[in-house]
Amino acid sequence: MTGTPFDDDKLHEECGVFGVYGHEDAAALTALGLHALQHRGQEACGIVTYDGKNYYSKRAFGLVDDTFSSAEVISTLKGHVAIGHNRYSTTGEPMFRNIQPLYADMSHGGFAVAHNGNLTNAFMIRQNLVKRGSLFQSTSDTEVIVHLVAVSREERVSEKLIDAVKQIKGAYAILAQSEGRLMGIRDPYGIRPLVLGRLGDAYVLASESCALDIIGATLEREIKPGEMVIIDQNGLRSLFPFEERQKRFCIFEYIYFARPDSFMEGRSVYEMRKHIGAQLAREAPCPNADIVVPVPDSGVPSAIGFAEESKLPFELGIIRNHYIGRTFIEPSDQIRHLGVKLKHNANRAYINGKSVVLVDDSIVRGTTSRKIVEMVRSAGAKEVHMRISSPPTTHSCFYGIDTPDKEELLAHKKSIEEIKDYIGADSLSYISIDGLYRAVGEAQRNGDAPQFCDACFTGDYPVDLVDHANNMTGVSMTGLSNGDGKLRAK
Repeated sequence: MTGTPFDDDKLHEECGVFGVYGHEDAAALTALGLHALQHRGQEACGIVTYDGKNYYSKRAFGLVDDTFSSAEVISTLKGHVAIGHNRYSTTGEPMFRNIQPLYADMSHGGFAVAHNGNLTNAFMIRQNLVKRGSLFQSTSDTEVIVHLVAVSREERVSEKLIDAVKQIKGAYAILAQSEGRLMGIRDPYGIRPLVLGRLGDAYVLASESCALDIIGATLEREIKPGEMVIIDQNGLRSLFPFEERQKRFCIFEYIYFARPDSFMEGRSVYEMRKHIGAQLAREAPCPNADIVVPVPDSGVPSAIGFAEESKLPFELGIIRNHYIGRTFIEPSDQIRHLGVKLKHNANRAYINGKSVVLVDDSIVRGTTSRKIVEMVRSAGAKEVHMRISSPPTTHSCFYGIDTPDKEELLAHKKSIEEIKDYIGADSLSYISIDGLYRAVGEAQRNGDAPQFCDACFTGDYPVDLVDHANNMTGVSMTGLSNGDGKLRAK
């Protein structure tokens, strides 16, 4: 199964993780949690559970509902501890052996792990492990964690896991279970999200707070950058095995990746997106416009903020078909040429004769934006002005986001004026980097110590790109992928 062919002009988060400790319906709760995190990955999903004696596992290609809506399947996943994973649909041939959580029998017993993010030194570690005799079964960098745990000389499994993560670099949120424990770790910079919730006496770990809502759990707090939590029959204890670093949470979570009903770092994602839209309106007003139209669905909250700040009407001038995703798996050239019209359609009654402001979250390759502008013009728009609620995407992400190679990013090779001409808009403006920081509650970007990871806009990578710097990416990797699909030369 491949990804939706009309979504390749967006940046994509590459997975979600969810775990439960201390509930008799751990598997069912995890399936619901993964359902709420479906936006973070649609290619494959999996759950591993433990009942005090045995481990049970189910992994499959497809959406969560395709596999885990059956009571019969859930009944086979026995136990009070569970971890689950959604994998994003990536290019290339999918492989079952890469579906997470990964499971292995070790000297201390069973060990299961699920990972959101990307390890930037995975290939170097993998080479060293292979030289020592490790036999890898997948092309996932998550398996590096499994082998590092297996060869660790520490005694306790939690200490083995700490030993393993101290050797890896990158951005990650890791869930693991072994010996009846649920463990969660967030990378020292806190780039990838991970939250802690409670459901009665049970503990829950998840990529986003919206996954807690679906099971009726309460959000306790965020797992702190560099924190490891260990949950067992004695409750929860917290460790900080890393040196403290400047927090660099991924700012694109606020712009696009997270579900708008989630809270991150104490902030409402929906509210942040409205603030971003309002700031964009202040920086790049369009006084002659008649209406503000979002590019659905990700542009909606920012468009609302833009419209409110501009005192302009907000209208759903583009209607999205939500059911295109799995209908055209391998479209013909003729169908592919229709492209955006299969997914979006102009609401002519509200566009014809109007000067329209289109608000979207980003422009990646520009192909979709170009077709959207053309479609709105064809519906009778007098003028089409594009406003983007992120700065120009000029650099690739190495931390678990599916981005094209740098040379494929439109803003890397073209000026804003050139992009405007390419997409056919009457005007084009992006929010400034300092404006983005102000919108999410900071006075401005601290150039010496940025408050967020914004590498896709600035090229300021907080974690060393070890494999990339040593040319350990590309063909020589023989398909080695990150925890959710790919580790590529950028």
